[in-house]
Amino acid sequence: MNSIMESLYHRKSVRVYEDRPVSDELKNEILDAAMQAPSAGCQQLYTILDITDQNLKDALAETCDHQPFIAKAPMVLVFCADCKKWYDTYLEADCEPRLPGAGDLMLAVTDAVIAAQNAVVAAESLGLGSCYIGDIMENCEEQRKILKLPKYVFPAAMLVFGWPTPQQKERKKPERCEMNYIVHENAYHSMKGEEVRQMFAHKYQNHSFGEWCQAFCNRKYNSEFSKEMTRSVREYLKQFE
Repeated sequence: MNSIMESLYHRKSVRVYEDRPVSDELKNEILDAAMQAPSAGCQQLYTILDITDQNLKDALAETCDHQPFIAKAPMVLVFCADCKKWYDTYLEADCEPRLPGAGDLMLAVTDAVIAAQNAVVAAESLGLGSCYIGDIMENCEEQRKILKLPKYVFPAAMLVFGWPTPQQKERKKPERCEMNYIVHENAYHSMKGEEVRQMFAHKYQNHSFGEWCQAFCNRKYNSEFSKEMTRSVREYLKQFE
């Protein structure tokens, strides 16, 4: 297994960091790597916000489901799906462009998240830990205000980076599902019954399938933050109707 493959297998979310900064040199390496990501039509349909203001980090820690470690992270990046900059460019050139739509947003989200994953892989290769913060999609009104997001710009992903503590380095990476449950050949395969139970057997070893699944559903899918994320994304989507 080569070094890149080893890095991908080794990488896990890191939420506790040593009290030392990420140098500007390393940050720029990570940002440069992010910008090398594949992009639809080489349009780079994203804008990356480098959050350096501590007050802003504190605010994001609160609006992103009250997670203090965000405020303590030495490096915070928000990857925005940006349908505005090309629309503005077309207007500048008197192109008479149509208004951005939902399809444009989905394409921009894809671009933004691919760039974010490039940043994650680059950081891991440099010894830095990282963690995705999906909660950046919550609290639409507050996030737009805090980050000064204009119309047609959507916060697709947030990443926090730092030097992992020894405990974080040694912590076991959560086990993934087996490939045959994730990779379907040629067409989608709906799973139910024993197949579903086997797919997640590694997650409920000390409980029944029903007990584990009910608890997980309550903690994640039916949670208040999940409902808020759905509401918030719906509000963002209204810009693209």
